Order: sequence, then C-alpha cells, then structure tokens
Amino acid sequence: MSDWWEQAVGRSATLERTFTAEDLAEYRSLSGDTTEDPAGGESVPEPLIAGLFSTLLGTDLPGNGTMYLKQEMRFLGRAKPGETVRAEVTVTAVRPEKALVDLDTVAKVGDRVVCEGKALVMAPQYGRR
Repeated sequence: MSDWWEQAVGRSATLERTFTAEDLAEYRSLSGDTTEDPAGGESVPEPLIAGLFSTLLGTDLPGNGTMYLKQEMRFLGRAKPGETVRAEVTVTAVRPEKALVDLDTVAKVGDRVVCEGKALVMAPQYGRR
C-alpha cells in the first residue's frame, strides 16, 4: 500500500494556459457553441477553463486513473484571449478507505479569480486502506 494518502492533504498542482483567438474559433467549430459573451467582446468559454481542471486531475493530482465523481464551479469573471489562465487544484481531504479525494479548484488571470470550486474524485491507482 502506498503512503500517498498520508501525504496527500495540502498537495497542489498547477497548469498555465494562454488561449488564443484561434483556439476559441476551433472550440466553437468543434463544439457548435455559438453563444456570445454576455459581457460583450470575446472571452474564453467556461468549458475550456473546466478542461484545465480535468487535465490537472487526470495527469498530475491525483493523476492517471483518477475518476471524476462530482464537481462544482462558480465563474466569477472572464478570461480574454491572450491572457494566461493559471489553474490550481489542492487536496483538502482524503478518505483512503474509499479511495476518495476532495480538492479545491481555482483559476486565475493574474490575481483575479475567474473560477473557483470543488471536486470529488476517486483515486483507485493508490489503493484503498
């Protein structure tokens, strides 16, 4: 059995991404999403920001084999094309007997929070106690 569970709480992982106007056009083309930004102008669609959290959870923390069970997000602002979005996930609690991990999620542009929330995932790759 891994000691991952004893060291998990407080761990965090980050990812930075700068979405271009071309990325947004490709997203719209692939998804069929033609929704206009209610604030006017162009902004990074919420699913692209959510995808940053998915990437972190599935590749870094907890990592490969992670399964999403629940996620909540509150979008508090917008990111514009060309701005760097920094996504971070932080382990807040673990339930090793069920291989469950609770995490806080936040995405920022500089010091400005554009999204915050929580995620509950199963991390069977570390085994259960």
